[in-house]
Amino acid sequence: MLIKAGYDIAFECTAETPLLAMLHIRPERHSDLQTPENFAVTPGVPYRTYRDGFGNVCTRLVAPVGVTRFTCDFIIRDSGLYEVAPEGAQQMPVDELPDEALIFLLGSRYCDTDKLTGLAWSYFGNVEPGWERVKAISAYAHDRIVFDYKQARSDRSAADANYEQVGVCRDYAHLAVALCRCMNIPARYCTGYLGEIGFPPDGLPMDFSAWFDVYLDGAWHSWDARHNTPRIGRILMARGRDATDAAISTAFGEAKLVTFEVTTEEIPG
Repeated sequence: MLIKAGYDIAFECTAETPLLAMLHIRPERHSDLQTPENFAVTPGVPYRTYRDGFGNVCTRLVAPVGVTRFTCDFIIRDSGLYEVAPEGAQQMPVDELPDEALIFLLGSRYCDTDKLTGLAWSYFGNVEPGWERVKAISAYAHDRIVFDYKQARSDRSAADANYEQVGVCRDYAHLAVALCRCMNIPARYCTGYLGEIGFPPDGLPMDFSAWFDVYLDGAWHSWDARHNTPRIGRILMARGRDATDAAISTAFGEAKLVTFEVTTEEIPG
């Protein structure tokens, strides 16, 4: 199956403003590209890319006064199959986890585990460790939060989302990640493209999506607390401890978002 994806995003600045963007797909998916990522910045200001500590492709530039526009489009190959849940995957003892997984057990800016540990153990302490526990956590986050774009908030933490019971896809992911970490399951935050392929359109504007990975049986597995069901055509852009590490854009100054359009659709035939 082929998927056409891309975006048109623009910011308006009243002064020259340094910007950091994560707008490229992860290198792991480069071999699936059928066309290059046709990435462009208008006006044509200088920019450079680098890999951060999580392996994400980051773009640095200084946006001039006025509107700076980022555009991209590409075609990528996908299996076209629904994701397979790792049924029966076992949770590893903390002392047997690889060193690089330990950071994903710690609390972070949006995954405030210290506020959720008691709740996590009371709800999930008697659930079989491993995938059964992850399923229970995902189902809890899925049922706890009501999706509402109008109530999106950039400073909402996992504990806030649990208390307010409202949010967007990043809030589902943050809550699931935090609860997994409370139960000693390494979990990391992910963001990228996810269209309605294989599902009826939900009527909402297309956006980037957020989900999470868990480390079980010596491997990372992706899951999605917002949808809480296997999906088709997930395209990873960035991942890290939480949305701080995988933000689509970070402005070091004032940058007003004036255009935001995302495309993710199957190419017929």
